[in-house]
Amino acid sequence: MTSSLSFRPIDAGWTLRAAAGPAPAGFDSAVAATVPGCVHTDLLAAGLIPDPFLDDNESALAWIGLVDWTYATTFAWTPDDADRTDLVFEGLDTVTTIRLNGREIGATANQHRSYRFDVRGLLVEGDNELVVAFRSPIKYANEQSVALGVRPRAYALPNDAIRKSACSYGWDWGIATYTSGIVKPVGLESWSFARLAETRVVATPSGDGGTITVDVELERSRHDPVIVTVRAGGVETSGSLAGDDTSATVALSLAEVERWWPVGYGAQPLYDVEVELAAADGTVLDHAVRRVGFRDVRWDTTPDESGTPFTLVVNDQPVFVKGVNWIPDDALTVRVTRDRVRRRFEQALDANLNLIRVWGGGLYESDDFYELADELGLLTWQDFLFACAAYAEEDPLRSEVEAEARENIARLAHHASLVLFTGNNENLWGYEDWGWKLRLDGKTWGAHYYYELFPSLIAQLAPHVPYAPGSPFSPGLGWDGQQQTGPHPNDEQHGSVHLWEQWNRIDWTTYRQHTPRFVAEFGWQGPPTWSTLTRSIGDDPLTPESPGMIVHQKAGEGNVKLTNGLLPHFRLPEDMETWHWAMQLNQALAVRTALEHFRSWAPHTQGAIVWQLNDCWPVTSWAAIDGDERPKPLYYALKNAFAPRAVTVQPRDGGLAAVLVNDTAEPWTGELVARRAGFGGDELARFATSVSLAPRETVTVALPADVATAGDVAGELVVAGVDGARGFWFFAEPRDSALGAAQVDVRTEPVAGGTRVTLTASTLVRDLTLLVDKVDPDAVASDALVTLLPGESTTLVVRHDGDVLAASVLSDPRVLRTANELVVA
Repeated sequence: MTSSLSFRPIDAGWTLRAAAGPAPAGFDSAVAATVPGCVHTDLLAAGLIPDPFLDDNESALAWIGLVDWTYATTFAWTPDDADRTDLVFEGLDTVTTIRLNGREIGATANQHRSYRFDVRGLLVEGDNELVVAFRSPIKYANEQSVALGVRPRAYALPNDAIRKSACSYGWDWGIATYTSGIVKPVGLESWSFARLAETRVVATPSGDGGTITVDVELERSRHDPVIVTVRAGGVETSGSLAGDDTSATVALSLAEVERWWPVGYGAQPLYDVEVELAAADGTVLDHAVRRVGFRDVRWDTTPDESGTPFTLVVNDQPVFVKGVNWIPDDALTVRVTRDRVRRRFEQALDANLNLIRVWGGGLYESDDFYELADELGLLTWQDFLFACAAYAEEDPLRSEVEAEARENIARLAHHASLVLFTGNNENLWGYEDWGWKLRLDGKTWGAHYYYELFPSLIAQLAPHVPYAPGSPFSPGLGWDGQQQTGPHPNDEQHGSVHLWEQWNRIDWTTYRQHTPRFVAEFGWQGPPTWSTLTRSIGDDPLTPESPGMIVHQKAGEGNVKLTNGLLPHFRLPEDMETWHWAMQLNQALAVRTALEHFRSWAPHTQGAIVWQLNDCWPVTSWAAIDGDERPKPLYYALKNAFAPRAVTVQPRDGGLAAVLVNDTAEPWTGELVARRAGFGGDELARFATSVSLAPRETVTVALPADVATAGDVAGELVVAGVDGARGFWFFAEPRDSALGAAQVDVRTEPVAGGTRVTLTASTLVRDLTLLVDKVDPDAVASDALVTLLPGESTTLVVRHDGDVLAASVLSDPRVLRTANELVVA
């Protein structure tokens, strides 16, 4: 479909230079710039700065955020017969003054929205000069903080006073870049009569069929009648607009549609909806295409005897959420491509995940992100961009917040994958518990946005998308203009909860003391893979406390918390590589323990969202996939704990129980066998029973005392399994147990795309993992954290290029790691 509207990108001939501020000598000379791009990527391409992700280059480049930068280009223009020619910026980061042919045409101060300027009267035939002058985002934020009034926040710089990605000022896992740039496409759009200023599409299922409703908002240059036509599924319908009309609703019905389902629950059929705007004579003026899926979605918050659930229901099917939190996938966000997002999503699917929460300190994610989520069946939850801070409700911030929210609700709401908008990250909680009320001393803090503005905009623009005022959030929580009313925002028996005391203060075994209705954040830190660590840090010697390691550890007292969290379970290793493995393993064990516990309480608990899936640079963090895209042991903990069918052994009523989870659409029948065994493999007690689970059912089977009670706490375990799915219970922490040295036979053979590895244990081996990136930085193992009893074997595949990997290489003690060597002196 073509139209008279045309868009011409302005993406060539751009230059960048430092205009003011503490730039080193020579940076005031122009260098070639790429648009879309940012200051850092342009300076890197010009060879003028080192990689900010390496060693302590972050500090060496901090001056970039204190500098005013100017982008400029010249483009040719030839007059045409269009009514309007607009200069369109899809995204600017962040504070700019824009000049065309020496005339100021506008100023911007919001990364999270687009801008459009009517420039037809300023364009000249031939060459036109376009200049985008960026102000220092640090200086601007500081100025605005004073003007609006200083408010509580999590970090030193006032990221709350500017509508820029909060984590670009640094976070407890993130590098501070303070970058600027034309981060999305820019160009000239020419049009006549009218254009589609906003196109909102909703697909609503009904019985075997469904309805597609299209709402359009027009911008006009003439007051002539126009026609809006909608086509989908072989059906077409139109509506006419009189000369003064600027909005219209057109609906069409389809007799038969296929339902869209989350991954693991069904297929993901999508329908293209074509929207055409035409003049009365049939001339096409503008058009838009949206891909939609037919499904209905709600969150069940009907109070019950235990409190208030937070249960996602899709097509009337309750869904146990297996989720992860998402941060920008690169601190220099212009480098995140569609292919890169697809790689993250494919990793997420391989780890049995079904939902990704886009956290409020990052970005409204890209069209690529949501299109891929729709295609792959990954549910999405998008926070509005407020995190861990109080925000002014006064202008100019107030108007910018409304503009960005309106634009992004309209942009994202048609996606089948989108199941929740959330007002903020942790601000409702922070207002109650973090001393904000005293420090605010009567100032506004964001309640208007979360309790009034956002729900009203969603009701107007996307009433089909559920909304929660915050995360965490307890249904029934409200705002009376003076204070929050109702239950505490982080009450685990109501709605969603964040659990951070384990990482910050207490042992991870205490996750089992919580039976929340839904966990939206929790996690544990660990270093990146060895290849990523040694690529990004050049310390010699490399130690847990060496300078580069400290730079790449952003959490307050992070290494202290790592040590304190390890010592109840393992002794602290002395050599660096073993320390690295110990911290990675402890991270995986902490999260695996929590996930198995939370799943065991379904349907009382109906979801867990781990902090976090990904990293934005090489860093010690909570991520399962590090900044170089490599999976950490934590990744395999997610994969195994979120398996469609799982068996776990849990403490119940003073004893032990085997909990079976069937998160599939098919019944699960078989024989549950639970054994108490010595570390040498000898069976000491046995229990067997037939089990039958309905689809999506969780069943708890109490284990008899002779299985659940140890004769030798230090040297026994319980193994319970059905059809190859099994769980373990150790009566003592590894450091207090009789766990001996691991003895593992390794055999390899070639297989398409890599090496098949067979591992056979002659002793009890706990959490066997192959750190294959030490052999080949691009190699990835199919499984990890495998526990084997004496005589047992497991097979996994290592994906890599080239010849088969030798058994001797994979059995190297630097590569083949277990929990055993963290116990044996």
